[in-house]
This record gives sequence, structure tokens and C-alpha cells, in this order.
Amino acid sequence: MKPGRRPGRPGPPPGHGERLKLAETLIVRNDLAQAQRLLEQVLAKAPGDPRALHLLSAATARAGNWPALRKALEARLRQDPPGVQRDYNEAHLRLLFGDLPRGWDLYEARIPYLGMGKMHRSTRPRWNGEPFPGRTLLMEWEQGFGDTVMFVRYAALAKARGGTVMVGAQRELADLVATCPGVDRVITHLEPLPEHDLQVPLPSLPGVFRTDLDSIPADIPYLDIPARVPHRQELAQALAASRGRTRIGVAWAGSPTHKRDAERSLPPAVFAPLGVLPDVAWHSFQLGRADAPPLPGLVGLAPLLQDFSDTAYALSGMDLVITADTALAHLAGALGIPTLVLVAFGPDFRWLLHRSDSPWYPSVRLYRQPVPGDWDAVIAAVRRDLSGPNP
Repeated sequence: MKPGRRPGRPGPPPGHGERLKLAETLIVRNDLAQAQRLLEQVLAKAPGDPRALHLLSAATARAGNWPALRKALEARLRQDPPGVQRDYNEAHLRLLFGDLPRGWDLYEARIPYLGMGKMHRSTRPRWNGEPFPGRTLLMEWEQGFGDTVMFVRYAALAKARGGTVMVGAQRELADLVATCPGVDRVITHLEPLPEHDLQVPLPSLPGVFRTDLDSIPADIPYLDIPARVPHRQELAQALAASRGRTRIGVAWAGSPTHKRDAERSLPPAVFAPLGVLPDVAWHSFQLGRADAPPLPGLVGLAPLLQDFSDTAYALSGMDLVITADTALAHLAGALGIPTLVLVAFGPDFRWLLHRSDSPWYPSVRLYRQPVPGDWDAVIAAVRRDLSGPNP
């Protein structure tokens, strides 16, 4: 018996490793149909083999065969031991495919699995949607800026069930979050927690309200320009220079620390074909990147974007926004600004599959990669639509 093999557990059939290596090569060569056939043969002889299931998922994903991908992912999940990791992975699968109520239930596994509990400062009882008249509910931020913008919309629904709604938000978002209907008070993560009676993390609110595709609260805009905009005057001057032209804001990259940044961020050079669009005043909302798209007369607004209040004010002056999957997409959507979101082939769950619209943001149009890594096709589709009679 080879070391490490469990007694009584049969080993892989002869040639198993070679078949997996061949399947991996076929995937790299984009011979996806042949790879899928080979992997199905492998799994017929070695059911549940984790490496074969992983490769089958990769092949079906690259082929855009979403029903087959779901089947493959579900098979992979069945091999995982019960627990928060499996629940967390299944949550993303269900949310991606639009099975929202069950997905939100399983999404609670993110708290122990990702260690999100350390983000939650409150130790008050968890709010589960019951009426709370005369009491104070704290809705705590938990993940990135985009998540806070996306889920704070539920403040209005919470307010309808109780007394005071307090939101804990990142400092950069505090003034903006305060404009959301239903929000009575905003505190930042730098402030001590005031007295309150109940708490709930912001990303748990869709589950609290049993949100499905038909009940997403999507009345936009649900955010507004705060009274305090640090660079209001300078931004107004920058926008005045392009008065009378079509203003388009662009952002091509998210946070470099995001684990999927390489997938969702675009090389700025791929924007070049959009430079032929006539009478456009291009404005860059990109932060933290030295390179820039070769767009004629591109005005960099980054030095004036001190926080999201500045960004919201600048966005309000745009006729259109074209952005990668970043917090800017959520902010523009929450403000009701026409926005084109450039989505990687394997999207984040909130963009779902098979659709060019977003039930979360009615002013957003989605442009998806036809195959992994193909941003040129995405930009070509954007150019074609913006060059038509009714962009």
C-alpha cells in the first residue's frame, strides 16, 4: 500500500493522472468539447475525483455552458465535507444562478468562514426583520465599498418596521450613506458605538427580507449628492470646461488587492477603439493607477476625488459611465446614472448570468466577456452600441 492511501480505499484506475494532464492541456488549447468528453470518461471510472471535477468545471465555464457548469459545481460541492466552507461556496453558486432566497440563507456562512465576525463591533441581539418601534437598529458595514452602497438600500425597508435606523459605514462613505432614505444616523468605524438595541450586518439584509429576483428594492436613485462635497468648486470648474459635449466617465480597474483583480480589471489600452466616438469629453474616475486609456483629451479627476461625496458629485455631471466591476459601478447605479459595466466572463454573483440588465440597478447595462480574458470583444460591443442612432 502506498503511503497516505486509506486502507480499503481503491486507488485511481491506470492512466488516471495522464488523462487529467491531457484534459488540462486540452483546456489550455481551448479544445473544450474534447476536454469535457475526456473528463466525463474519467469521472465514470473515478466518480467524485476532485481534480477531475475541478477541471470539468473549468472546461464548462470556459465554454459558457452554464447548465453544465452548475451540474459540475454541484458535483464538486457534494465532495466537500458539510460545514461553513461548503455552505459559502454553495451560496455563491445559488446567487449566481438566481436562486436568491436559498442563496442568502447559505450566505450567512461567510461570517464564520471569512472571519467577518471580527468586523462586527456590536454584541446586541441580531435583528431578524421583526417590528422594532421605539428601539434603535444598527446596520453594520462588513466588506467593501461596493457592498455598503449595494445593501444600504434596505434601510428604507427596515425603517418601515421600527424606530431609529443607524448605519455603521466606512469613513469615506459616511456622508453619502446619510442621504439614503430610512437612514437616521451614520457612524463611522472610527467612532465608538452609540447605544442601540439590535444589530444586523448589511450583507445579511437581503436574507432578512427574503429577497428574490422579483422583490429586489431597486427604486433609483436611492443615494444623493451630500451637502458637503470637499472639492465641489474645483470639480464644477473641471466639468464646466466640457459643457455642450457628451461627458463620459471611465474606470478600468478595481483594487489591486482584490483576489480577482486580474480577471475584472481591464488593460487601459483596450479602450482605444472608443476614441473615435465623436464629440465626447472623457473623464477618468480611476484611482491608484498610473497608466491611462488612450482616449483623446482624457481629464483625470482622481486628484479631486477625496471621498465618495466628491465622486458622487462628479458622477452627477456625466451623461454616461463606463466602468469595470468596481465600487464606482455600484455608486453610479445607486445614483441612477446610465452606466455600462464591463463584466468578466466568470462574474461576481450580483451580476447573475445570461442578462444584459441588472435587477439591482435599472440604469446599468452589462457587457460580458464572450470568453475568458476577451476584453476586446467587450469594447467592440460598447463601441458598436454607442455609435448607433440611439446609444
